[in-house]
Amino acid sequence: MTDAVRVHGTAVACDGLAALLRGAPGAGKSDLALRLIERGASLIGDDQVWITSGTPPLVRGDPRLAGKLEMRGVGILDVECLPQAPLIAVFDLVAPSEVPRLPEEEWAELGPVGRIRRFALAPFEVSAPDKIRLTLAALTQQIR
Repeated sequence: MTDAVRVHGTAVACDGLAALLRGAPGAGKSDLALRLIERGASLIGDDQVWITSGTPPLVRGDPRLAGKLEMRGVGILDVECLPQAPLIAVFDLVAPSEVPRLPEEEWAELGPVGRIRRFALAPFEVSAPDKIRLTLAALTQQIR
């Protein structure tokens, strides 16, 4: 039997590798996902996602919300989405003052699924989408 956990967050895939964006309501998860999508990323799921154990774990969107992206002030947008992708990193969206200049290696504990590299990120910085893409690419090189 495969372990799975439901997480409040938004998942996007850049070049087939997923990042999970977590944060409080209004933290900028969907906004950042939209900016990533505009740069070629794919939505996996918005608001609720499922993570299934594996090496690496797989993240998939909640089927009830498939292809839907909630944009505060606009409404629900229909966007193309991937059914699932390997989860490479978790980005917790925080205020700029909470982002360490040179972070120590941190891990997000995802219950029975295990742990995934974790990063703090200020979501509204212009460079935030690029930081995610570059981080996923760098982590992929470390895995190989």
